[in-house]
Amino acid sequence: MKLTEWLSPRLSPWTFTGNLAQYCASREAAGVVTAVGPGLTGRQVGDLVAYAGDPMGSYAEEQILPANKVVPVPPSIDPIVAASVILKGMTAQFLLRRCFKDFVARVNEITSDNGVDVVYDAVGKDTFQGSLACLKPRGYMVNFGQSSGTPDPLPLSALSAKSLFLTRPSLMQYTATQDELLTTAGEVFANVESGGSTAKSLFLTRPSLMQYTATQDELLTTAGEVFANVESGILRVRVNHTYPLSQAAQAHADLESRKITGSVVLIP
Repeated sequence: MKLTEWLSPRLSPWTFTGNLAQYCASREAAGVVTAVGPGLTGRQVGDLVAYAGDPMGSYAEEQILPANKVVPVPPSIDPIVAASVILKGMTAQFLLRRCFKDFVARVNEITSDNGVDVVYDAVGKDTFQGSLACLKPRGYMVNFGQSSGTPDPLPLSALSAKSLFLTRPSLMQYTATQDELLTTAGEVFANVESGGSTAKSLFLTRPSLMQYTATQDELLTTAGEVFANVESGILRVRVNHTYPLSQAAQAHADLESRKITGSVVLIP
């Protein structure tokens, strides 16, 4: 499949081999199909499609792609928006579906519906109510971040049903004196020196979106949810900056120097 493209650059360290002069960066784009291979069904010339992942090489006016790597873009979605949201949207969808899916039910299952004594929540808006629901009576909720946004206002009556305690602490209030600061930092460094975290049977993961969109069904389902949320207005995409493809180097320089923020799209 051959298509012309709108491109969304991102900054990631890549290791590449071979001739650097022949290297073409980036793994995400949206474009119009201009040719299809013999016998291909499901895609035709003129279709608007997008992709994120392999193969590398979307910093180009045209690119040849396997048909099973692209997803259809609804006609109501601008191709610039599609190029901007395809990777970030699917990554967010993965995090919400895989990391936060039914965590209340899972906690209830583990604790036999008794709940937990303490919840430490750094996500904020998307998990706040669920975190409260995980607590046992007289439990403590410690909110120390809001990566998904500021939680909605909470009436005191929401705490009274289980006599819950809620706090939004600031580290600075607990290290206000030099003695507090030295004690707190000393405990942290002592744990690092002793290897204290090694005896806790912890789990560590560094997931890759590509492993969760490896099949065409997974890819179509994930991208379909993202585009459906864009169409319905649940997900509002803001493309902050556009550059001509010929100015890709300048776009990266501006990103690296923090002159621009948010979504950036390269236009051939």
